[in-house]
Amino acid sequence: MIYPPTTPEPQGHHLTTQILNYQLTHGMHLKHIPLNPRLPHNSPVGSSYPISTSVFPTPFPKALFHHAKQTLQPIYNELYALLSQNESWLYEAVIRPLLPVDAFARTLWEIHERLKNEGEQEGGGYGSNISMGLFRSDYMLHVPDNINEDVKISLFEGENTGLQLNQVEFNTIACAGGCHANKVVDMHRYLTKTGVYDSLSGASDDKEGKGDRDSPIKLSSLPTNDNIKALADSLAVAHDMYGRPAATRRAGVLFIVQPDNFNVADELPIEYALWDRDVPVPTHRVEWGVDVLERTCLGGDRELLFYPHLQGDGSDGGKRQPVEISVVYLRAGLEMHEYDSTGIECRVRLEQSRSIKCPSLLGHIVTFKKVQQALMGPGVLERFLHSEEKVSAIRDTFMSMYPMDGVSTEGRVGRRLATNPDTSGRYILKPSLEGGGHNIYGEDIPGFLLGSPIVENVLMSREGVEESDVISELGVFGLCIWKKGEILRNEAVGWSLKTKFADVDEMSVVKGFGCFDTPLLV
Repeated sequence: MIYPPTTPEPQGHHLTTQILNYQLTHGMHLKHIPLNPRLPHNSPVGSSYPISTSVFPTPFPKALFHHAKQTLQPIYNELYALLSQNESWLYEAVIRPLLPVDAFARTLWEIHERLKNEGEQEGGGYGSNISMGLFRSDYMLHVPDNINEDVKISLFEGENTGLQLNQVEFNTIACAGGCHANKVVDMHRYLTKTGVYDSLSGASDDKEGKGDRDSPIKLSSLPTNDNIKALADSLAVAHDMYGRPAATRRAGVLFIVQPDNFNVADELPIEYALWDRDVPVPTHRVEWGVDVLERTCLGGDRELLFYPHLQGDGSDGGKRQPVEISVVYLRAGLEMHEYDSTGIECRVRLEQSRSIKCPSLLGHIVTFKKVQQALMGPGVLERFLHSEEKVSAIRDTFMSMYPMDGVSTEGRVGRRLATNPDTSGRYILKPSLEGGGHNIYGEDIPGFLLGSPIVENVLMSREGVEESDVISELGVFGLCIWKKGEILRNEAVGWSLKTKFADVDEMSVVKGFGCFDTPLLV
């Protein structure tokens, strides 16, 4: 069976036109932010461009897809919640080795130390003992090391049993892609319902033109995706846990966002879903930094009060009817350049408030890639997960990872592997930064050993439509809410699939490297 189906004209043009129309009418776009805007700031004119997407769903083993969601994600949620509460381990295993070399780790830890010290004084320190995580654990398919030949993903169920899931990274802050993933899956399911893939399958498989419609793309093989509702429901759960407002009549969720945000289509649908609930959850946006400091203040019992209208000249009109913030959802504050003096004060105010933070500062810090490397140490998983089954499930997802400090034994091994032309091509050098676009691959000095199976697909981006070998990355979203060692809520709440050409290094879709995709479960 040929996969992906061939797309002769005019069917190919019809298919790409359908995709473009669906994207246009469903908000599957990135906002264009001009570097030198010619239009006035309040102009009603704007522009955008479609998010990159696969033309066909990409084959992915069904058993591994469900294993990542149902088994792995709740364990990873629990593990990272526990890590964030063990300050001594976090400092010794993660932060202390990073302090001399990582300015971002140093800055975040200094904020933590400041809050701890202020906590000894009245009115200082952390304001909430409840923490929330909307995590995303990313995996790639891996061919076991004992197989020394190229492996193709089979379209037939039961023939992909030798493949494994290896974790690429675990993200704890500003986990993006949920809304785009939801809509791309809806798009592929719509195209399947219309029968457009059937006609292409017939064109590719039926040489005599008899119209064989036995397409491998069936609706039953395309999992549904409810990310938007699930992410909104997760924030609503935390909102309810916060309880009734003490200082005002209304409580609500506050999104902290980056200025000049080109990815609003991956944020606003969650806000709309919160407002659209049977009992609406008031939801507001504020930009990181000055905007937070000017439009919020702390109440007498550390309530975070947000003023939906811009502050004026001090008159009552600028400060009427504040909203008490139940949940702070960070879609900003994940990069070093955001932490000038204003950014630091912004983060301090948020942490001082009694709002539930998603994530809290320590919940943010455990996203550093150094955590993944530290978890590979002897007995570390056993220290946090008191179950052999859980330890085994997590350890099976580990890839070889080395630090680059040049001091520890592991660091010296890492440097030797990275600087040796004979071994460097099998590794990736991954910094602690979030957000994609920071990796160094192959002979350019690569810490992950990965051999992925082969699969072909057609990808569609601003560069055009092209078919080639591709590699996919499965991301699983998880909700975890915890309080002083007690897990209050723990579940998988969604997923995404991103796909890139095999010869492209990065996976970030919004930065133009990969595409959003749907798994064809096989």
